Amino acid sequence: MLLLRRGEDRRLRAGHLWVFSNEVDVQRTPLDRFSPGEAVLIADHTGRVLGSGYVNPHSLICARLLDRHAHPLDRSLVTHRLNIALSLRQRIYPTPHYRLVFGDSDGLPGLTVDRFGQVLVAQATTAGMQALREEVDAALVKVLAPDVVVWKNDSSARRLEGLDDEVFCSVGEPPSHVEVMESGCRFHVDGLHGQKTGWFFDQRDNRDRVMPWLRDSRVLDLFCYAGGWGVRAACAGASSVDCVDGSADAVDAVMRNAALNDVTDRVTATRADAFEFLRDARQNRSRWDAVVVDPPAFVKRKKDFKEGALAYRRINEAAMQVLDRDGLLVSLSCSHHMPRAVLLETLQAAARHLDRQLQVIASLQQASDHPVHAAIPETDYLKGFVCRVLPS
Repeated sequence: MLLLRRGEDRRLRAGHLWVFSNEVDVQRTPLDRFSPGEAVLIADHTGRVLGSGYVNPHSLICARLLDRHAHPLDRSLVTHRLNIALSLRQRIYPTPHYRLVFGDSDGLPGLTVDRFGQVLVAQATTAGMQALREEVDAALVKVLAPDVVVWKNDSSARRLEGLDDEVFCSVGEPPSHVEVMESGCRFHVDGLHGQKTGWFFDQRDNRDRVMPWLRDSRVLDLFCYAGGWGVRAACAGASSVDCVDGSADAVDAVMRNAALNDVTDRVTATRADAFEFLRDARQNRSRWDAVVVDPPAFVKRKKDFKEGALAYRRINEAAMQVLDRDGLLVSLSCSHHMPRAVLLETLQAAARHLDRQLQVIASLQQASDHPVHAAIPETDYLKGFVCRVLPS
């Protein structure tokens, strides 16, 4: 049993699932008694059980709650949670391509599972979920009977838990690629070696919302990865699309996906640093009707906020400078530590520095297969705006 200090049970009782190391009564339950990933009952200072979870004495988040009763962490619990998660996705999406499990929000802290039809790509980011991997595999097979399960355990979050990287198949043979269908467009992605679990499902609803506005437009897609924004823009009728990414693999993936959708005549892909590309484009007086700025997280930790906020300011200001008159800026941030209001302030500051006026025509957020846990603000990480950029 893991005992909390007096008063440190309030956040758990309010619905959160995390226990920090400084909240534990280490006099009565020393953390060094536990091994990483060990199942444990979590209790308040009186010994009243708050639920069952797992512990990692070497992590700042030293315990995570999986169940508010003393239920063992076993296959039946994982299966139950998977069925609940699946029912939401089946209600929302007509095809089996989605984020099936979104960690804490689906009651499975430390677990991510993306579904590409009969191929599942999973990731365990905590020692506790790593210890449950065989139970997760068994539950996935029972609920979905997939042809392939890939474990892509190479997230930087694992290092905070003292876990090594590993990528392997627990079910079936490694696929050369996986296919995702998104609103009528086909994409081949690399589930073994691509970024994260291979595809950014969290932007799907945002893409669905924005695509009708890009018809007959010249579109610039920065940090394009496999072309989720750019290739879809071409499929939606954009007159031309220029995709930019610093990765040669991403650039190749864009053109393969453009070919899959028969839009290579309207799509180009360039390997370049986005900041340098925008600088050169400005000097060459290149212009686009819409620019998508969807960078990796510039603010990964709270202490990175000042530097990261400046990076958001710089990239968006540079993007505004290559927009044609009355252009659209689609600006996004996947940094939890970059609040939505601050992102908008950053965009406004960039616009005023250029003597431009912003009209916000849409506010964007993570897709419905990435539900926000109402008691865990950390699960609400993706934000963005579609802005009309006008002369003052």
